[in-house]
Amino acid sequence: MTLPTTILGRTGMAVTTLGYGAMELRGAPRGPEVSDERASEVLNAVLDSGINYIDTSPDYGNSEELIGRFIASRRSEYFLASKCGCPVGELGAPPVAGQPYPHVFTAENVRAGVEQSLRRMNTDYLDLVQFHSSPSKAVLEADGGLDELLTLQREGKVRFIGMSGTLPNLGEQIDMGVFDAFQIPYSLVQRDHAEAIAKASAAGAGIVIRGGVARGAPSDWETRRNYMVPTERMRGLWEEAKLDEILDGMSRMEFTLRFTLSDPNLDTTIVGTGSAAHLRDNVAAAEKGPLPADQYAEACRRLDEAESRA
Repeated sequence: MTLPTTILGRTGMAVTTLGYGAMELRGAPRGPEVSDERASEVLNAVLDSGINYIDTSPDYGNSEELIGRFIASRRSEYFLASKCGCPVGELGAPPVAGQPYPHVFTAENVRAGVEQSLRRMNTDYLDLVQFHSSPSKAVLEADGGLDELLTLQREGKVRFIGMSGTLPNLGEQIDMGVFDAFQIPYSLVQRDHAEAIAKASAAGAGIVIRGGVARGAPSDWETRRNYMVPTERMRGLWEEAKLDEILDGMSRMEFTLRFTLSDPNLDTTIVGTGSAAHLRDNVAAAEKGPLPADQYAEACRRLDEAESRA
């Protein structure tokens, strides 16, 4: 079997419906140590599996440098997406424990971040650069960040521009009409962005889903968390919807991933792992494609009812 591909909106680029998120290669202090050997193994296994979409960020510790060291020689094999507005330079822990890194959307920081990413990943261009942390239209325009990213695009350093977006700013971001792709959180335990996803897709933008396997849930509720969704809510929704009754022999992880792949607006979903074995499991599930139509419809019905009772 091979991974299905779709066209990433108006970029016109064919991408595999399963992408790879490199956050799990970030290393300390935000994650476990990652050896060079393991990083090389995982990144090359990603490409060997047929995945052609890789997502990273300056926020993700060592991930950009590892990509540059271990797969830059295979640059023609993958669509490379990163972020901008992130802190530039070496990253330790955020100033406030448990909080995200602060982001700055000035023209100077956007350019410095993109040029740093180019150096780190040993490439002349980035296929997609996305504004991180879902800044509002006013913030994007206030200090020249959006104009600078468009300038970098004209210079050929960036091919397409995007937004890593969330509510409540997604609506106005879509209406701006300048973004070629949107990266949006979505899974069966987090469907609150579904209407925005459909709106962005209808506007011609590519749709990149993050959190599509609920970041490891529901196989391990206690140590994983989803984007903006408390562990208790994830577990409660799954149990209230009685989804274990309709798995039809699938693992919870396979069911969760294939539910996400069933959304008709999805172009790719990025799933991160620092394990080649986990990567193989993800690929095997994604190769099977969306859930059967009747199973997907039943899951949606059960989730709708469970959410209405919440």
